[in-house]
Amino acid sequence: MSPAQRDEGAAEGGLDRAAAILGAFDAAHRELTLAALVARCGLPRSTTHRTADKMIRLGWLDKPAGRYRIGNRLFEIASLAPIRLQLREAVLPFLQDLHHATKITVQLGVLDGAQILVVEKITGHRAMPILAQVGGTIPAYCSALGRAILAYCEADVIDAALAGDLPARTPRTLTSPVAIMRELTAVPERGWAVDREEGNIGVSCVAAPIFGPLGEVAAALSVTGPSQLVRADRIGPAVRMAAAAASRAYSLRR
Repeated sequence: MSPAQRDEGAAEGGLDRAAAILGAFDAAHRELTLAALVARCGLPRSTTHRTADKMIRLGWLDKPAGRYRIGNRLFEIASLAPIRLQLREAVLPFLQDLHHATKITVQLGVLDGAQILVVEKITGHRAMPILAQVGGTIPAYCSALGRAILAYCEADVIDAALAGDLPARTPRTLTSPVAIMRELTAVPERGWAVDREEGNIGVSCVAAPIFGPLGEVAAALSVTGPSQLVRADRIGPAVRMAAAAASRAYSLRR
């Protein structure tokens, strides 16, 4: 093996280790001790400690009070991603308007495989801790955000999202691909998707798609809150109008 090949292999190995460490963090594990980090990333303790120290020097991690957490440098880099610079900035004013009108949590999400990545969220004074945080994910098959997007996707994308196990998160969760497809086919006609307590008992959601300049579905926005407040017949039109306005604004930025 040449020196160049050894250097390349070492670099790839270092990136794999850093990725494993970063992957140990999620919405439920924002700060980790060294022992917890080792357990979650699956690397040897010495390797974890050595790699994490280097990531601290790079600003990828911080370690206040003996616990590791994601560093500010990664936040700065993430803010440069198109999903933040273009989509979020274009849609945020309409999320704010929708939240002002409904006084209920609003969210912006994009499809990531079989999951919805929450890009933005506004809760105001009616916070709902059970919902995914910004940067967190929720299953596409049982969420209004997911259905609002999948309803306009190609068949292979839908098949991938509905492949494999579709566990029931509540007694109301639709777990049959046939039943979910029935929900998807209803979305274009009425203009919004619905999740009736399928992710959390007592919580319902209404979402509508956001389209890009070529007419492709790019994201979805939603209103999520207590079922007695989130009535699709009342909130659906407002969500649809906000998504349509957001689509126009997003298309102009592209």
